[in-house]
Amino acid sequence: MIAHLDGKLTTKTPTYVVLDCNGIGYMVHISLHTYEKLGESERVRLQTHLVIKEDSHTLFGFADEAEKQLFILLISVNGVGPNTARLMLSSLKPADIREAISAGNWALIKTVKGIGEKTAQKVVIDLKNKIKGGDDSVGELSLVNTRNVLMEEALAALVMLGFSKNEAEKALVKVRQQNPQYTVEELVKNTLKML
Repeated sequence: MIAHLDGKLTTKTPTYVVLDCNGIGYMVHISLHTYEKLGESERVRLQTHLVIKEDSHTLFGFADEAEKQLFILLISVNGVGPNTARLMLSSLKPADIREAISAGNWALIKTVKGIGEKTAQKVVIDLKNKIKGGDDSVGELSLVNTRNVLMEEALAALVMLGFSKNEAEKALVKVRQQNPQYTVEELVKNTLKML
């Protein structure tokens, strides 16, 4: 996983940048929030998250760790993909999204283009206990995020082993409830016993 990139900004648009890191140009998709924070800097450091799909590997970049953690939480919600999460972070400030989720204000999230009522409600329901207020603190978010990443990795492994996503997800949740401290390997092994 590519955690961050530090390099020379060779291309800057409101939706993506190209960072030259020791002669390699990385195309990194960004939100408007990150675009504004980059300013006129020639050399930048972006926190990154790599999204791997069957047909693409897409790198998303963020001005700070708090925005990255929020992005990862948003894409953990079933029905919210990386482009939708980026659109949310472009339409609303990360602090406003956190505040809306913690306050149960799904109507604000629904104002984002392409987000319907059901998806907005699902974002609030799924993330309300995982996000604290409108501050940009990452402390509590990191522990929750680490657990989500472990679940995503375990789920990806199970799907690659041939299990359906829904079946694997249900079993993973049960195993996770037994012991929230499991590693990815332990999650997969114990879930395999249930499937």
